[in-house]
Parts: sequence; structure tokens; C-alpha cells
Amino acid sequence: MQIAATARNLQGTGASRRLRISGKAPGIVFGAGQDAQKIEIDHNNLFHALKKEAFHTSILDLDIDGQSSKVVLRDVQYHPFRAQILHIDFQRVDENTKVESKVALRYENAEKSPAVATENGTITHLITEVSVLAAPAKTPEFIAVDLSKLTSKIIPGLQSVKAPNGVKIIARGANKNPVLLSIKLPEVAAAPVAVAAPTDGKKKKK
Repeated sequence: MQIAATARNLQGTGASRRLRISGKAPGIVFGAGQDAQKIEIDHNNLFHALKKEAFHTSILDLDIDGQSSKVVLRDVQYHPFRAQILHIDFQRVDENTKVESKVALRYENAEKSPAVATENGTITHLITEVSVLAAPAKTPEFIAVDLSKLTSKIIPGLQSVKAPNGVKIIARGANKNPVLLSIKLPEVAAAPVAVAAPTDGKKKKK
């Protein structure tokens, strides 16, 4: 994907506010042994680009005043209640340097699994993206997770995810194999309990 930007010289809260009013979003590009460079990008174009999955996971061609750089998205800050981008960060990359990035998990074939087709379970995805380490050219847009053999008896963990060659999934925290999803089975109604008819405790006389 390609995105156009312009170098900006003014900085500070006031300058950034004026940029946003004029329909621009302030940002910065850093890394690859070069000085950080402040940029401005058309807000509406950037806002719509950020809705695409590939913008978050792919190598981007960032054109700054006619000079192109390979970058990855590193951070984006949004206004707390307005549909507005406050600031965006890009990191320069080259084809030989492995970088850490976020990649979406795409769950497939759940409807064919015994958990859904036979057990009538409802699946909730607990992990929707993972951190990976890979060279930019090898970083995938997503990693597919096949659920065709899923049952309620065995819940898959992160270590069951098969990453493409050259891609390493990074597990954070103490738990290196967190579960990917949960399965809720339909509730089974309890069978009615037979109740004996009440008696007065007296025997009939013959």
C-alpha cells in the first residue's frame, strides 16, 4: 500500500492543532539509522486506510515529498470520542531486518467442526491478533487457523497456531500457550423428577 505525506517543520501542540483543523494528521517517521522526520498526512485518506487490515500488517510505501520509504505502522492515537486521528508513527524498515508487528488471526471452517455441527456449540474468539517477528517481505497479512476438527473436549492454545516459514509468533506474559477461544454448549434441561402421591399414612380396613 502507498500513502502520501509531506514534511512538516512546525511542531508543538498549537501547530498540531492547526494541522488537524486544516484536515491534516501529524505524524513521525523514525528508524533505519536515520533521524526522525515529522510529517503531515491528509486526515480523511489516512482514516480510511486505517480501516484496512493490510495497513496494520503490511510494509507500506510512504512517499514524503516525492521520496519513497518502506515503513510499517508503529502507533496511532485517536481522539477519545471524535472520529479523529491525533498522531501516527511509522518505522522505516529494510528487506533484511526482522521487525515485530501485529498480525490478525483468521479463524476458518468453524461451522464444519464437531463443536458447532454436532455439539451445537457457540465459539467466542479470545485472541484475534498475535505479535510476530519476521522480515518485512515475509510478514503475512493474516495467519489462518483451521477449526474444522475443533471439539469441546480440546481447546487449542497459541502454540497450536502454525506460522508461515520465516515467521515467529511471540508469546507475551507468563502463560506461553493461552487458549485461542472458548466454546459454550447449549444447556441441557434437567429430566423431571417423579413425585410420589401423598398418603394419609393409614391402612384401609377390610
